[in-house]
Amino acid sequence: MANLADEYGTDVEIYIKALTSTIHAETPTGAPAGLHDLLEQLGLARHEYPAGEPLYIWHTVPDQLGAEEQKRLANRAIPALLLAGYTVNCDPEVFDEALYQQAVHRLRARAARPAPQQSLPASSPSRSAPARRAP
Repeated sequence: MANLADEYGTDVEIYIKALTSTIHAETPTGAPAGLHDLLEQLGLARHEYPAGEPLYIWHTVPDQLGAEEQKRLANRAIPALLLAGYTVNCDPEVFDEALYQQAVHRLRARAARPAPQQSLPASSPSRSAPARRAP
């Protein structure tokens, strides 16, 4: 079996498998478990061959999704993978600039949300500090 991630030196290769409509995400031989876990967290299904002691691990977008939802899921995964520090190559047949930009926007919005504030202890200073405003 040819592994495109090994061939091109990337962490993830996203493409439509020849003679199918299945979107694959291949990782290089010996890819870290964290990468496989992240792909699963992003909604891709993990496959191993042979089962048990895999020599080859790949992920696919779930077949039960419609074609547009499959493409959406693949494009949403790219910014999260890049943010995690992985190199990603996505075939132009799968890549959709608008879907990618939506995913980037969602990640930025999520990162920009302030962390929940912890409540102050019961004994606070008698003088209150002036309220701070975020720009």
